[in-house]
Amino acid sequence: MHKRDFLRTLGGASLGLMLPPAQLRALSALSPAALASRDDFWGELRGKYKVPADFIHLEHGYYSMQSQPVLEQYVQHIRDVNALSSRYMRTVQVPNKARVQAKLAALAGCTPQELIITRNTTESLDTVISGFDWKPGDEAIMSVHDYGAMLDQFKLMERRWGTVNRRVTVPLDPQSDDEVVQVYANAITPRTKLLMVCHLINITGHVLPVRKICDMAHARGVPVMVDGAHAFAQIDFRIPDLDCDFYGASLHKWLGTPLGAGILYVKPGNVEKLWPLYGDEGFASSDIRKLNHTGTHPVHTDLAIEDAIAFHEAIGIQRKQERLRWLQQYWTTKVRGVAGITLYTPSDPARTGAIANVGVNRLKPGELATALMERYKIFTVAINTAGVSGVRVTPQLFTTTAELDTLVRALKELAA
Repeated sequence: MHKRDFLRTLGGASLGLMLPPAQLRALSALSPAALASRDDFWGELRGKYKVPADFIHLEHGYYSMQSQPVLEQYVQHIRDVNALSSRYMRTVQVPNKARVQAKLAALAGCTPQELIITRNTTESLDTVISGFDWKPGDEAIMSVHDYGAMLDQFKLMERRWGTVNRRVTVPLDPQSDDEVVQVYANAITPRTKLLMVCHLINITGHVLPVRKICDMAHARGVPVMVDGAHAFAQIDFRIPDLDCDFYGASLHKWLGTPLGAGILYVKPGNVEKLWPLYGDEGFASSDIRKLNHTGTHPVHTDLAIEDAIAFHEAIGIQRKQERLRWLQQYWTTKVRGVAGITLYTPSDPARTGAIANVGVNRLKPGELATALMERYKIFTVAINTAGVSGVRVTPQLFTTTAELDTLVRALKELAA
């Protein structure tokens, strides 16, 4: 399929991507919440993916497969770039990347001058952490539930510059936003230079009140960096609405791009405060491109981002958000409160998305993950850190209720 035909087919938030006319007429009027449970709709979408047949895949949080249309376009990009080789790199690489960057910025709700394409969330946020002009005694605030790569980067700053890392513990099932905000507020001191917060905690699926945390921190003169690895293209929001200073995300999770694609957003006025990881005298100190010196990299991945955006928009972010939350609620409500089973994900649906974490009290996380795979052919990932001791369960849009019913039965049998 030629690119122009692919984009025309997927253009706009059209249900026609997946449905024949009769179903389209019946379902197009449904709200995203009403559509979330319609197996006829999501079953059609499942046909756009090559879903494994020999196991139940419930670990889409690390890397979620591309749809077949996007994968086919990606392979074609590889062929096209390879055919032109150096000519492509010297003539159209830069304008093509700029075009894709502009579409990503539109998706994020910001300007192209506020966003760059990176390889992943770790690269994005470590660029910020390493780019600060740290002095001995400067403090950074983070949670014990934050992603390990960023925690390690802060440890490196501690060893290298003599900074102080202040870790907080986010409540697993808070009763209010203020309860979460206050945890971060209590850690701020006159020496605080940066606060890091997850938009959606990767090990529990907890969606945090980021805007309220940013407002609180800014009132105290503290900039905020947001880890949006699992929120971008899963939750309906625009980055500037959060009023954060920095935002990093991976695109190979919920946007469905090839591996090795991410974004870094920097709020206007903050670029000049950061040192780039690699020297580049080609851009002004206030130009975000100074942070994006990548050298030679797989440019066909950049091109496939455009195809993934088209596929994403054809489904619609509100439909995605409602479906993923509905799937999580479908199975967690069936095991919450069951003897021998512990859920580490908030009970309030508004504080959640696709991800949830569940433990069987009689089994260590690794033992539970092994038992689920060996006895029930269910693939998950074990999590045993920061008071969370279970397996992370991450369905995708095309996950079926029958698959989740198998998970529920397995958990109850293992708990018994």
